[in-house]
Amino acid sequence: MRKLILLAVMTTFMVGCGEPAVDNIRPSVDEQGSLSGKVQLDGSSTVFPISEAVAEDFGAVAPQVRVTVGVSGTGGGFKKFANQEIDISDASRPIKASEAAKAVAAGIEFIELPVAYDGISLVVSLENDWVDYLTVAELNQIWQPDSTVMTWKDVRLEWPAETIRLYGPGTDSGTFDYFTGVVNGKEQASRGDFTASEDDNVLVQGISGDKYSLGYFGFAYYIENADKLRAVPILGPDGIVAPTVATINNGTYAPLSRPIFIYVNKSALDRPEVVGFVDYYLENAGKLAGEVGYIALPASVYQAAKDRVAQKITGSAYLPDSTLSKLVGQ
Repeated sequence: MRKLILLAVMTTFMVGCGEPAVDNIRPSVDEQGSLSGKVQLDGSSTVFPISEAVAEDFGAVAPQVRVTVGVSGTGGGFKKFANQEIDISDASRPIKASEAAKAVAAGIEFIELPVAYDGISLVVSLENDWVDYLTVAELNQIWQPDSTVMTWKDVRLEWPAETIRLYGPGTDSGTFDYFTGVVNGKEQASRGDFTASEDDNVLVQGISGDKYSLGYFGFAYYIENADKLRAVPILGPDGIVAPTVATINNGTYAPLSRPIFIYVNKSALDRPEVVGFVDYYLENAGKLAGEVGYIALPASVYQAAKDRVAQKITGSAYLPDSTLSKLVGQ
């Protein structure tokens, strides 16, 4: 899956890349210090840590640029993006055809940029001493819309006859979309009786304080809270594998690994402060990814992303060019 995703990204990025990158649209290091203005990001709580880290570091380089990073979920970010409330949308999944159509209908052309690789972590309380691993089939049994699982014993007979209290991202979250798609076979297909929040810190607090809880969110938040939670290994194609930097990077933590993105409004690149920030993001995403719990993408992908920005190549690697025109009635 990881290789196919990167292949899709690289293939699309290289389309139209025969011309040299227009590097002169990017402010030099010296010029970045004189930039001023505002750059606004919003969207995925999963992508928030890396975007926040980039924003903080960029502030030291361009102190006169105010960068704000909000959290409203991937879907919420795309709504604000289509309403032209923000310059950049953080997303923990590729843009949907319906979201892309709304953006295009509003006159917005977007540039899709992968920034890191992430794994969805299944987590339990540190007090939970019985769950050794879970299978995808068991996850489906627990999370499917018509699930009859109410206790841990309903999953495996040797487990406690105690109520499972479930936690997960809200329905606007890209993590929710990805998890439900992989586990239940259809995005947004999920039982509804779980504690949902777009704020992963709320989920951490709930799960860590509840011995019989089970929840999921991005790997970065698990790493940040590893002293409060335990990650549950998943039985996949490569056996029982726990989420780690190594297993996410080599693709063995399957099927709960995925790329994360930023989407840039093409017209925002007419402003030097946005160009400077995006270029800084792509230049430093690989380094900062590891610092905040993500996996860096290959250098060639970051270079392709830089070229895509320099040439202002729009669209998505996950949507055929014909899809948008059909959806907006062109």
